[in-house]
Amino acid sequence: MDFMTILSNILGELFAPTTAAYALAAIGLNIHFGMSGLMNMDQAGFMLLGAYGFAITQMNGCDLFTSVLTALVLAAIYGILLGIPTLKLGPDYLAMVTLAAAEIIRIVGRSTSLTWLTGGSAGIAPQNFTENFENASPLPGGSTKFLLWTYNNNIANSWWLRIVAWVLVAIALLLCWRWFHSPWGRVLKGIREDENAIRSLGKSVTKYKMQALILGGLFGAIAGIVFVLPRSLNPDSLGRTVTFYTWTILLLGGAATIMGPVLGSCVLWVLLTAVKETMRVTIPTTAISSNQIEALGWVIVGVALMLLVIFRPQGILGNKKELAFNG
Repeated sequence: MDFMTILSNILGELFAPTTAAYALAAIGLNIHFGMSGLMNMDQAGFMLLGAYGFAITQMNGCDLFTSVLTALVLAAIYGILLGIPTLKLGPDYLAMVTLAAAEIIRIVGRSTSLTWLTGGSAGIAPQNFTENFENASPLPGGSTKFLLWTYNNNIANSWWLRIVAWVLVAIALLLCWRWFHSPWGRVLKGIREDENAIRSLGKSVTKYKMQALILGGLFGAIAGIVFVLPRSLNPDSLGRTVTFYTWTILLLGGAATIMGPVLGSCVLWVLLTAVKETMRVTIPTTAISSNQIEALGWVIVGVALMLLVIFRPQGILGNKKELAFNG
């Protein structure tokens, strides 16, 4: 593998659909945790529901707008059902309950009794739900080379998907910038810092938390759609590890910041790809297998993130006085 191919693979992660999907999920989590202090470990559940809502309605002949709306409605209903019994719990208990809820969504999705609807553990093949999205592209057929990268214009992991994904990220950032600086956002920040003080002012803390949970979940649903468009919808691909990656991205970039989720997503996936590509080139296959390189890549990146937590706990863009791991 030549140097330019390696460089293309590494830098291509900066604007890959998966990077955008995780950025959107982390933006939603930033509303939960960065704005409101909610220890939500269920972002993968919102993503999976959004992906199922989109894919299943597409399989049944709905248009794109209806499918996206269905995904958002499912996420909102799920947020309400999740929030009613959990939002009065403390952070530790909330984290445990929401993590369990995400696992319930995944296990139900892969259930053999629902194979007719969700595809069970095999999931839903991309050709069953991506056709309308690809047909909506204004780009011509074929592929296009731009600088180092050549991708199909419309099919699967395409330029069209990249454009839509990053436009959605830009819209999400604009909305969050507006919300963070609004009176509503200041109330959420107050709840994060001292909810008893906000309650003493006559504000309904539970209502504001519910709003934040639903709103962040809607971004999670959109992220789930973007995540599955270049691949099949498999419930195990949106399990608890996705929530952990999203938390890593948020805390890496800086919670309670506007650009932190995007920067965190780009840094994580570029760093991970760079480590893996470097090992593939420098370490002979007789010494270490491809599967071992995948695992070792995560180990090295994990150690780097541990050092970041130790020496810069607020993340790359975060303000230590604003929010840090140690409060």
